[in-house]
Amino acid sequence: MRAARFDFASKTLSVQDVPTPEPGPGEVLVKVVACGICHSDLTVMSGGVPTGHTAITPGHEISGTIAAFGGPTPGWEIGDAVVLHGGQPCGTCRACQHLADTNTCQNLQIMGVHRDGGWAEYVVAPISTVIAAPRGVPMEQAAILADAVATPYGALFGTAGLRPAESVAVWGLGGLGVHTMQLARLAGAAPIIGLDPLPEARSRALDFGADHVLDPTDADAIQQLRDLTGGGVELAIDNVGSQHTVPQANAALRTGGRLVLVGLTPVDLNLGSELHFSMARHRVFGHLGYSYDNLAQLVKLTELRRLDLTRSVSAVLPLEDIHEGVRRLAEHDGNPIRIVIKP
Repeated sequence: MRAARFDFASKTLSVQDVPTPEPGPGEVLVKVVACGICHSDLTVMSGGVPTGHTAITPGHEISGTIAAFGGPTPGWEIGDAVVLHGGQPCGTCRACQHLADTNTCQNLQIMGVHRDGGWAEYVVAPISTVIAAPRGVPMEQAAILADAVATPYGALFGTAGLRPAESVAVWGLGGLGVHTMQLARLAGAAPIIGLDPLPEARSRALDFGADHVLDPTDADAIQQLRDLTGGGVELAIDNVGSQHTVPQANAALRTGGRLVLVGLTPVDLNLGSELHFSMARHRVFGHLGYSYDNLAQLVKLTELRRLDLTRSVSAVLPLEDIHEGVRRLAEHDGNPIRIVIKP
């Protein structure tokens, strides 16, 4: 089969002929129909996330059809259209066994990080990560559920515990950001404020549910946020994770406000004055990924047309053009929400 392989020693990405993987017991072989290109894929290839491999096939936003089973698998058939959860819980740590919270698994295996992902014609995955694709939804839209939509869903409704009528500010208005705003609006958040230095991204955010948009590089950006929210925002979602955005988001919170860090970054972060942080009783949460239930709920929401992803896929490219897709995302060429490859 053809697969895009990233070599960590030479730091090169190339499309190669490699053996088609075979599913073992408890696994399934999926013929990839679509796979998204995510900023976290770029972070992995830059060395920002350790993988333990010398080379890997990236890609964790995967939709496809079942091609083979590694053993008897009741309830599934060859040809079923599916979406894959991007993470595989270990099943043995305390979170998995005693807390029934696989999203906090201590040994989570992430597709495209710890095991080969979906920038390929076929991928092997544990059957426990498979969920039926939403009926009537194009497969390229179904694919991006498995991170671009599910990660902000988990951040808002799991980690942050968003409640109706709460004010929400979102830093970074790319793939994660626009879906954060869509979902926050679906839940009744008010007002919703988007922050991004790109004018095109701010303009687009208004179409995806933002009530207001701001340029975070403006000297009075924090004061503008306070004016819009009557003293400070109740929930801040940082999809960037930079040395500028994190302290700014923290400073924009009202007393008792919550900050959720979603963007993966290897840089050291500064939350600002400890005295201010403590006196204002701010709460800061790290967030990674989503649960299987989150993905199942999103399948239902898209299938029943509560959530519209028709504008979410900016381009669809063949696998052979993976370099072009990576370049467009890295350079913000065309201000893409999600670029998807179709092997």
